[in-house]
Amino acid sequence: MPALFITATGTDVGKTFVACALIRALRAAGRKVEAFKPILSGFKALQGSDAGRLLDALGEPASDLDRMSPLRFTAPLAPPSAARAEGREIDPAALTALCRQRIDDAGDAFLLIEGAGGVMSPLAEGTTNLDLIADLNVPTLLVAGSYLGAVSHTLTALAVLEGRGLPVAALVISESGGDAPPTSEMTHALRLFAPALPVIVAHRDQQWSADALAALLDARGVA
Repeated sequence: MPALFITATGTDVGKTFVACALIRALRAAGRKVEAFKPILSGFKALQGSDAGRLLDALGEPASDLDRMSPLRFTAPLAPPSAARAEGREIDPAALTALCRQRIDDAGDAFLLIEGAGGVMSPLAEGTTNLDLIADLNVPTLLVAGSYLGAVSHTLTALAVLEGRGLPVAALVISESGGDAPPTSEMTHALRLFAPALPVIVAHRDQQWSADALAALLDARGVA
C-alpha cells in the first residue's frame, strides 16, 4: 500500500497541477492510483476546485467528492481559520486517522495524499502539514515555484523536512511564469545546495507530461 504525500513550499505553486499530471502518467502506465485531499478550503463548487480536478484526472464521478475531500470549507483561508468561520474545528488526531484509513483502503493502489498549502501551513490548531507528514511517515514530493525568492523558500522547506527525518522523494519545480527568473537558474542553485535531490521541472505553458516523474518515483521504489 504505497503512499506519497504531496506538499509545497507555499500556497498556489502547483501541487494539484503536478498531482493531476502524475495521476495521468501513472494511469497511462497501467498503474492503479488513487488520490486524497482531506482538507479543502475556499470550496464553492466542484468544477475548477482541487477536488474536482483530481477526480477528473482519476476518471471518477462527482459523487466521489466526499471520499476525495471530506473536510471542505467555504472561506479561502488556512484550514483552522476556515473551520472557525463555520463554527467547526479540525481534530488533528482524527485527520491523521482519516489519512491512515485511506492508505489502508487503497490496498495495492498507489495513493497520493495532497496537503493544504505549504509544508508549514497550519492544518488544525497547533498542527501543520509537517506534523501530518511525520505522523503518516510516508515519502514526500515537494512542489516549488520558480518565482524570485523560491530558492530560499525551497531550501527552508527541505531543511524542516530533513530536521524531522522525513524523506523527500523528489522536488518538482512548477514554473511560475510571468517575470519569474528562468527555471534553469533555480535548478542550478538547488543542485549546488541539495545535489542528491532529484529535480524535475514542470512547464506550465504546455500540457506537461509527468512520465519522467512517474518513472523516477518507480525507480526510487516510491510508486
